[in-house]
Amino acid sequence: MFVFNKEVIARNCEPGVTRKILSYTEDLMMCEITFEKGACSDIHSHPHLQITYIVKGRFEFTIDGEKKRVSAGDSLYMPANSIHGTVAIEEGMLVDVFSPMREDFLMG
Repeated sequence: MFVFNKEVIARNCEPGVTRKILSYTEDLMMCEITFEKGACSDIHSHPHLQITYIVKGRFEFTIDGEKKRVSAGDSLYMPANSIHGTVAIEEGMLVDVFSPMREDFLMG
């Protein structure tokens, strides 16, 4: 029921990007993602619904070809199978919420 951030091991997922899986059930997963300045998540898609909250920093997100800059306090929604990715304009942190959970995150 309780997950303490200091006890969760961050895993490298792309150059300059780490991920912590904070909490999850079969239906829902929450992750903390940290980015070094200039790091990016490659353009990709997945069948999960995703909501992202920008904890700190500034990012340029692309969702289905539309680019927008977002910063701390902003949030965004990526529908299932949308094509999306981001670049960290400065060092930052995101909280990603997925439905259903990302089983692929547990394997890698």
